[in-house]
Amino acid sequence: MADDFELDTDDLKRRMDGAMANLRTEFASLRTGRAASSMLDPIMVDAYGSMTPINQVGTVNVPESRMVTINVWDKAMVGKVEKAIRNSGLGINPQLNGTIIMLPIPELNEERRRELTKVAAQYAESARVSVRNLRRDGMDQIKKAKVDNSLSEDDQKFWESAVQELTDSYTAKVDELLESKQAEIMQV
Repeated sequence: MADDFELDTDDLKRRMDGAMANLRTEFASLRTGRAASSMLDPIMVDAYGSMTPINQVGTVNVPESRMVTINVWDKAMVGKVEKAIRNSGLGINPQLNGTIIMLPIPELNEERRRELTKVAAQYAESARVSVRNLRRDGMDQIKKAKVDNSLSEDDQKFWESAVQELTDSYTAKVDELLESKQAEIMQV
């Protein structure tokens, strides 16, 4: 029996970091009552025949704590950007001023805050599912190596516990991020 099996834990970490980065991006798009340019990141505009992020058709600024402005570079695109914002589901009513679109951020009411915490929980759960899927991939590699006789029983247990520890640490990070985001949303 040859013990030449080496699980690539760095690859698992990198992929789990990717799931965490995706979760942070999704959390950044949730509106918390304060203006942030990142809240417009998921919105795509039909620009010149292709779907383009808003920040590629204009300059996004946050001049005040409750205002986001978009200075659209091409006058012909102003209507399309406004329509994309209205259809985005952010619940923001854009105001036009020439090529500048102003987005006043209204106060969130208690009901909307609770809805946003539920959305944040859904984002966190999808991140946990991603981490668990990566755990399963790692465990499958270990089981395959065991079947191929390139891994002893003790080594199998060692690698399985290493993958489980990694999974537990990333699940805890997801829970931490969720708790902090929910506190931020509920803060008045």
